[in-house]
Amino acid sequence: MSESPRCRVCAGPLREFVDFGRQPLSNRFPLPDRLDDEYFFTLAAGICESCTMVQLMREVPRDRMFNEEYPYLSSGSAVMREHFTEIAQRFLRTRLGEGGFAVELGSNDGVMLKTIADAGVRHLGIDPSDGVAEAARERGVRVWTRFFERSTAEEIVAAEGRADVVYAANTLCHIPYLDSVFEGIRTLLAPSGVFVFEDPYFADVVRHNSFDQIYDEHYYLFSARSVQATAARYGLELVDVERLAVHGGEVRYTLAHAGALTPGTAVADLIAEEDALGLARNETLDAFAADVAAVRDDLVRLLSELRDRGKRVVAYGATAKSATVANYCGLGPDLVEFVCDTTPAKQGRVTPGSHIPVRPAEAFRDPDYPDYALLFAWNHAEEVMAKEQEFRDAGGRWITYIPEVGIL
Repeated sequence: MSESPRCRVCAGPLREFVDFGRQPLSNRFPLPDRLDDEYFFTLAAGICESCTMVQLMREVPRDRMFNEEYPYLSSGSAVMREHFTEIAQRFLRTRLGEGGFAVELGSNDGVMLKTIADAGVRHLGIDPSDGVAEAARERGVRVWTRFFERSTAEEIVAAEGRADVVYAANTLCHIPYLDSVFEGIRTLLAPSGVFVFEDPYFADVVRHNSFDQIYDEHYYLFSARSVQATAARYGLELVDVERLAVHGGEVRYTLAHAGALTPGTAVADLIAEEDALGLARNETLDAFAADVAAVRDDLVRLLSELRDRGKRVVAYGATAKSATVANYCGLGPDLVEFVCDTTPAKQGRVTPGSHIPVRPAEAFRDPDYPDYALLFAWNHAEEVMAKEQEFRDAGGRWITYIPEVGIL
């Protein structure tokens, strides 16, 4: 008899609260004639009954997800380019004086570090994916192509010294082995240095029913309470939190060596807010799971009705998180004609598991606009809808499913 899954952070018992069934790798878009070797796993999320860390019940091998074919580019959105420029400029103003040193984990195509590099400040990106690392190097950013763990931190310290800033955006939640990462952070940080990371916020996932934030790459969904508990296990302290609107709701966490900085009031305030929400209570999580199932049923019903009425429906944005929606809801080319996306590496392929064709953005209006567009890229809704105003002008309607199914 197999043992029950345990928390990867504190080894406490996990309680499963939502199950999305059989799912593919969210960022592996196969060619139409290469569907036989897709990797599938059971996607379910649980909460640790000891430290409240929310995590996947099963781990996908990291080398299957992050390799030279990884297609996501941080600089693909104008909103995100501005976001990364602003945080880089903040680091330059407040943390990176003469002789400063910044390290970014999951540096992707170097969009954040380029601002720091252009300022002449020492820096280093760490990313395991060869393709995006090479794109960063072409921007003039220094990158080591590898996974970050304690041994990596020891190499950096030996070669470069300790870091004044370590930053990670939409990266830490991808890494199941947080123990080695936090030991590495403790090793790498200068005595007065800070570790700043931002990731999807579990409270926002529950509030907004944004269940597609749960997919293979998002092994953890953090809260202020769970981050505080984890940091303390490794001699670190949560000293600040900042709510962010990007990617459907994130929090930027700032950690330092324990006792090095005085925690701001925002930390206690956010934890109190989480407690008031009942974020770790069984009834809250059970209600979330019921809401998720209702969205699935409503979305399938709507798309089936539109198909039966002869309406054309395409999807907008071949996002990683849309794999959860498409496969959980059983969507396929019979309900969604194709997905349009600006990423060349995804075009001419099909969506993971659901096998909906992915076409260039130009296909959205060629030869005519569809009747309806399913907004997979809902976290960029404002940017997308502004860009595609002609679709609305032509009578097109957007279909959304976060927090509930609707037509705009």
